[in-house]
Amino acid sequence: MAVFRILAGAFLLLVLPWTAQAQDDEAIFLVAHPMFRDLDYRQTVLLAAPAPNGGHVGVILNRPTRRSLGSLFPEHEPSKKVLEPVHYGGPFSRGALVALVKTTATPGNGSVMLMKNLYMAFRVNTIDQIIESTPNEARYFVGYVGWRPGELRNEIDRGIWSVLGADVDVVFRKDMDNLWEELLLQTRRIRAGSEAHYAAALAGDFSKFILPPR
Repeated sequence: MAVFRILAGAFLLLVLPWTAQAQDDEAIFLVAHPMFRDLDYRQTVLLAAPAPNGGHVGVILNRPTRRSLGSLFPEHEPSKKVLEPVHYGGPFSRGALVALVKTTATPGNGSVMLMKNLYMAFRVNTIDQIIESTPNEARYFVGYVGWRPGELRNEIDRGIWSVLGADVDVVFRKDMDNLWEELLLQTRRIRAGSEAHYAAALAGDFSKFILPPR
């Protein structure tokens, strides 16, 4: 039994190190478990990344609204240049506007780098500047999601979220209708593959034991 535990533990550490590290070190997609019935998060995909306070910050990606930015700010003429609808980003600061900005450099004060070429802007003046200069190089959200230090790891450990690596092209995907279903299927395929390798290792078939890329 001791050998079994050592082998099982070593294999899981080799197969799953990325999942444990990604939630702390880099931007990730969070795919809601099908049984997670919270109205704010049911069948959602979130983008999350480390925040300066040691927690995490992010937005819900697949909740577009029917409102345009111009309709929310009718007296702000540059807002009418934004083509896509405003998205519901999460229950934190529901009345506040935040922006995900595709850029190689920080868009201004009050911005957090989520991943390469992607920033999240919170400050009004910075968001105004984005709207006026490159209005369609960003996606605009009402509200966002925040986690205290250790809170996101706890939620993942409880099985609320499945974790995938973030992709900026998916973040700015036009059609979000089936995003949750697609990424949920992807997480299940990854899990099934990991379980097959695990079973092969326990059976002594190390020819199928393939180390993940580092």
